[in-house]
Amino acid sequence: MTVARHAWTRRGGSAVLEICVVAALYYGSAEVGLLQQLVRGQVTPLWPPSGIALASLLLLGPRVWPGIALGAFLVNISLGPSLLAVLTIATGNTLAPICSYALLRRTGFRREMNRLRDVLALIFLGAFTGMLVSATMGSGTLVLTGVLDLGDFWPTWSVWWTGDAMGVLVVTPVLLVLRSARLPRGAPLSRWVEGVFLLAVTVCVGFVETSSTPLLFLGFPLLIWAAFRFQLAGAAPCALAVSTFAIIAAAQRTGPFTAHDLFTNMITLQAFNGSASLTALLIAAAVSERAQTEREITLACGQLAAMVTRIAASDRRPTFPTRAGEQPERNTAQSDQGPRPTEVEQGPEPG
Repeated sequence: MTVARHAWTRRGGSAVLEICVVAALYYGSAEVGLLQQLVRGQVTPLWPPSGIALASLLLLGPRVWPGIALGAFLVNISLGPSLLAVLTIATGNTLAPICSYALLRRTGFRREMNRLRDVLALIFLGAFTGMLVSATMGSGTLVLTGVLDLGDFWPTWSVWWTGDAMGVLVVTPVLLVLRSARLPRGAPLSRWVEGVFLLAVTVCVGFVETSSTPLLFLGFPLLIWAAFRFQLAGAAPCALAVSTFAIIAAAQRTGPFTAHDLFTNMITLQAFNGSASLTALLIAAAVSERAQTEREITLACGQLAAMVTRIAASDRRPTFPTRAGEQPERNTAQSDQGPRPTEVEQGPEPG
């Protein structure tokens, strides 16, 4: 009884620690996201906490939802406008990743994201569908409390929804990759050089994206390169970096975001971020799926070759199974050699 109580206490302490860590990560990432707020100081084009919340549920299970709720409450309590509104917005921020998690679980989502169906599920169910809850509850609360005019509902809703969805698309894959990240063993030196070169090119593209020259499209060759050569481990961080640079450019109104209103810039920014994430994740999943298929084919060929070798080295041919009611095939290697010596017919005995 004492051992069971000690084990239960240890599991409970571990769960409390996980909840506190999730709440701290949610709050810290929210403070980073609010640096680029666009509407009323609390609606941003990229909301990292939504990606952290969904990744926490996928990695640790639904028991960490109080950490998401606590983090959402702490973030919104300083933004107002009232306690009831804060509780409603925090509830929406908690329910959205839970809905996404439930939808992904029903589709058999794999955290490795090595299948095309996993990426499509994360995009259309985890990001675009699940985040409708937080955007609708949050924007509706701001309108009902008089913080926003009714005419500002849809612009605010669109920024809120796309910000949460982008958080899932660019942050959740990175966290899932970090969970299983391992240093490659036996990788050649050229592979390390290519990785360092990819990092350097990413930084250079970031400087170009945040400059006054409208060259956001330079991020796409970078994403394709990372996805083909490093699969999800390279595509997810590159997508996060490219999207972050684009958000900085939009906040500074440089490059393609110059001399446009907020609505036009948001359409341009979210279209670019969505296209970048979709390109990186889909190509990475397709390449990983093809590599897995090649490994399975190679394994099957090896097993078939080993089976043929064993059959050729055997003295007797195998007896193949037949349908019910039929006699099994006999080994014709001996039946064609005539009667055995013990089976020679004997003539009649003399009288």
